[in-house]
Amino acid sequence: MGSDEAYNLVFKVVLIGESGVGKSNLLARFTKNEFNHDSRTTIGVEFSSRTVQLGGFAIKAQIWDTAGLERYRAITSAYYRGAVGALLVYDITKHLTYESAERWLKELYDHADPNIVVMLVGNKSDLEAERSVPTEEAQAFAEKNGLLFLETSALASTNVEAAFNNVLAEIRKKGGSKQTSSISAVSLNNSGAENTEDRRPCCRNI
Repeated sequence: MGSDEAYNLVFKVVLIGESGVGKSNLLARFTKNEFNHDSRTTIGVEFSSRTVQLGGFAIKAQIWDTAGLERYRAITSAYYRGAVGALLVYDITKHLTYESAERWLKELYDHADPNIVVMLVGNKSDLEAERSVPTEEAQAFAEKNGLLFLETSALASTNVEAAFNNVLAEIRKKGGSKQTSSISAVSLNNSGAENTEDRRPCCRNI
């Protein structure tokens, strides 16, 4: 689970969606198996990584997380550059965060590779009693836009592994097809080619 494991491929995956939907906790749950009840709004960009075994390949998922606040939109072009996967996250208890999905999707396609693998993620599924976004409605939106779809709970650790692994598997699958040959993964012979600390904050103005 550590970032110092040997790997064959590096896939950059970005987390997008409104502030407060649980992007940082999804990242922490997947990469460190942690959950912070007092998670503060992310300021700027930070990333964390985890190496997983998929289809006989060791894949290092480099997952980038940024605030959903409008005033940090200046970082988007660099944030999306080189991304081959994205998790578009909304809060199932806050319909407005779901309504913004279409805008986030447009922004993603404006900046990222058109063949990027995207999963719509309804987070906080542990709060079923407070649900305001029906699963069927989100599923239909995902199907209409050609997105993967899953509901997760970073708190209960429900479907978090599945969400990231499904995206990584689809990236790997697309990377081997002619239709999506424009998706480029970083291929490394050994882990010594990159030595970065996990979850480094980035506060530069880009």
